[in-house]
Amino acid sequence: MPIAALPSARVRRRFAGMKKSFFPVLAFLILLAACETVAPSGPAPVYRPGAGEDFNEQDFSWSRAPGAGSIYGVLNYRSGDTVYSCRGRDVILTPETPWVRRRMFILYGSTDTAAIPADIVRARTPTSASGDYASYARKTTCDAANRFSFRGLPDGSWYVITLARPENGGPGSVAVMRRVVTHGAMRAVVLD
Repeated sequence: MPIAALPSARVRRRFAGMKKSFFPVLAFLILLAACETVAPSGPAPVYRPGAGEDFNEQDFSWSRAPGAGSIYGVLNYRSGDTVYSCRGRDVILTPETPWVRRRMFILYGSTDTAAIPADIVRARTPTSASGDYASYARKTTCDAANRFSFRGLPDGSWYVITLARPENGGPGSVAVMRRVVTHGAMRAVVLD
């Protein structure tokens, strides 16, 4: 190696000092990365008929744990020129389980998002036993600006559901549903 290519004594000392502090930091970062909890990603699993047909309370137990997650939402549903509102109406938050997922598919024809006339949803409501399903659902009220929130949620998948009516007082209400995933932080949701 030519002499000009050799690092100076000063550069060698600086690099030697860096090695002493660099390797412990690198080891700490590797250890930290190994402990990191990775949130599930990708699309929701596809619904398979027959899966989760029976109500199982154990599937719901995770939803009662305290958590740092929150959902802040707003209804922004329109149909043509008609603007809908959920003002003063209940907004329901239901934990996702195989049984609930199947129920959403039956009621809404989707396990992700839907806006269906409320009469159709009522007609599709299964008559099978639902155990203590209602005790696992959380409820809040839509405010005057069509906004709502849920706090203290554990990590997991949820369904937000509300009933929207035309602001002009016209007939017909729409059941609006959306699947939301919380991961210990605030999640903004638009129901449209």
